[in-house]
Amino acid sequence: MSLLAARTTVPAPSPTAPEHPTGTGQLTPKNPQRWSLGAATGTDSWAAGGAEAPGTRVRAASTTRKDRAVGLGQMLVSTVSGQSGAALGASAFPLIGPVGVVALRQLVTAAVLVPAVRPRVRGRSRTQWLLALGLVAVFSVMNLSLYLAVERLGLGLAVTIEFLGPLAVAILGSRRRLDLACAVLAGIGVVVLTNPGPTTDVTGIGLALAAAAAWAGYILLNRAVGQQFSGLDGPALASGLTALAWLPVAAWWFTQHPLTWHALALAAGCALLASVVPYAFDVLALRRVPAPVFGTFASVNPVIAALMGWLVLHQSLDVNEWVGIALIVASNAVVSARGLRHPH
Repeated sequence: MSLLAARTTVPAPSPTAPEHPTGTGQLTPKNPQRWSLGAATGTDSWAAGGAEAPGTRVRAASTTRKDRAVGLGQMLVSTVSGQSGAALGASAFPLIGPVGVVALRQLVTAAVLVPAVRPRVRGRSRTQWLLALGLVAVFSVMNLSLYLAVERLGLGLAVTIEFLGPLAVAILGSRRRLDLACAVLAGIGVVVLTNPGPTTDVTGIGLALAAAAAWAGYILLNRAVGQQFSGLDGPALASGLTALAWLPVAAWWFTQHPLTWHALALAAGCALLASVVPYAFDVLALRRVPAPVFGTFASVNPVIAALMGWLVLHQSLDVNEWVGIALIVASNAVVSARGLRHPH
């Protein structure tokens, strides 16, 4: 999907339009400036955007079965691409280290997204700037802590622990007993997969848990960003700000760790696959599915990460890891199927 093609806008409703159900199940508000943002609840609302120009307000996630199916497909593309990119990034650790990979990832991502999307800077509301800065924080914490954890634990184990973030979003946002049971089953799968013991790397697990918290924040923030910004303006603006924040870090780091063309190619591939593609597809998917469904679907990440670790990094899988993967896949399949049949 072209990044430029994704810069679509949804016309804002007329301030004088009567309040009534529309053909898409949305309500047309009398005063769109006063409608709240259903960021983490999956509710349908028009995003409040006091200073936003006409024609740039975005509808909340729609609730049709077709939209849910498209959203799940977008999440799957995001997952496979993201874990493939993470494996490429881990391949560059011996050359420039996790900090160098993260720095290049932020810079390359901005170099691709900002010119392609050309996000508007002037006229943004205070809420939009706060959301963009929030993404800067979660991008940085999520990527750096995860890569430091991958260096200590391996890709599959680190991503599995990181999955506790989306799992928490799924548990806290669901009211169905079966969904909660599936979340618990996925949690059991995580425990089986990690197989904690006396030789467990506590520091690595702590870093992975920090990435988990950032991933949970990423889901909730991206839901709000998808409603407050049109097209890919939100991720592009946040990527540009993140690159500015990491530019001095990169300048200092690469004076100590010389950059080679091989490392640059691996980091660039990591940025495209693990940042550009997921950022684009995630914000589009979160307009179609609620955050809890998105969070539970993220349980496929440990599976894909383990497979990519095996294929790209030659990290083997033990029996307990395959059992944990099976439990996670089963819970994901049930919740995703229910999300298609029973939108909420």
